Parts: sequence; structure tokens; C-alpha cells
Amino acid sequence: MPEPNLTPRQQRYFAALQASLERDTGRSLAEWVTIARTCPESQHRARLKWLKDNYGLLQNHGSHVLNEAFAEKRPWEEPQKLLAALWTDPGSRAIFEAVDAAARRPNEVIQTVRKGYTAWSREFQFAALRPVKRGGAMLGLALLPGAHARLEAPRNEPWSERLKARTPLESPGDVDAEIEALLKAAWDRSG
Repeated sequence: MPEPNLTPRQQRYFAALQASLERDTGRSLAEWVTIARTCPESQHRARLKWLKDNYGLLQNHGSHVLNEAFAEKRPWEEPQKLLAALWTDPGSRAIFEAVDAAARRPNEVIQTVRKGYTAWSREFQFAALRPVKRGGAMLGLALLPGAHARLEAPRNEPWSERLKARTPLESPGDVDAEIEALLKAAWDRSG
């Protein structure tokens, strides 16, 4: 299941998850996919609960099975569609483009798109950006809040717990030399 937009660490995780599925359950992925397709539920969480309640399949294995069983529902395989849906506001989109350019300047950067944010990783996630309702964007970084005066501790952010600091960005001009240096410092720590 390795995807080109996964870090090597994430690729190893999914390979190990698939290998452990048969070892831990005694059923192959193909067998689990057949079972999952009989589920009467239509939503992911309800399907996970059904697999757990009826077959004892836990969260990680269940999600892996469901992702294979219902492959047509894999939005991450179409990152451009996710980006378009996430960055609809022209101002926020311009900030995203500035951050994306700065985050990709070091080599070995993998961009991934989630429903609520865009992330950049090397071996580990080092930055994420999400649009904010009133315009602009919030940048999360794998740095401590005390690393720079522009950084603050995150509150209820959807991204990786590795991102210990955040800073609001109100315009593409906010992605200046300081932000570029902070992105580079976070990248340095993620290898």
C-alpha cells in the first residue's frame, strides 16, 4: 500500500500493519475486504465499530481493511482535489502557496493533504497549515514556542502532536525570511 506521498517511515508503518493483519487475525487482507463489504453501515466510524463488535478487529487494522475495501473513497489519492476544496479563499490560498514554496525549499520534502490542513514532512511531519475562518491561515511547526517571538503554543490543532508551536499568517507577506528560517529549522529537526 505504499503511496508516493508518504514518508519512508509511513511506508514502513503501512507495510508492517499489513503484515501484522494476517499474523494477528489469521485472515488475509483479501478475506477481511470481503467481510468488510458485507457491513450494513455506510460511514467509516460505524463500519469500524461493526468490525470491532462483530469480529474484534481494532482501529488500525480496521481502518486499513476499510481503506482497501472501499478504495473509491480515498480522497488522499487525489491531493489536487483536496487542495482545491481546502484552500477556497483566495487570500488563504495565496498564503498556502507562499508557505508551500518555502516549505519545499529544502530537499526531501513530502507534502500531504488532509481534509482540514496541508502538512509537510521529511522523515517526520515538520509543518502544517490550515485555513482559518476569518481569512488567513495558521502555521504549525515542529519547534518549541520559545524558539521565536512569533510562535505560540497550539490549542486544539488537528495536526501531529510533534508540532509544538504555531503562528497565525494573515497574508502571503507574512511568509517572510523569519518564517522561512523557522520552516528550515523545523525541517532540520525532522530528519
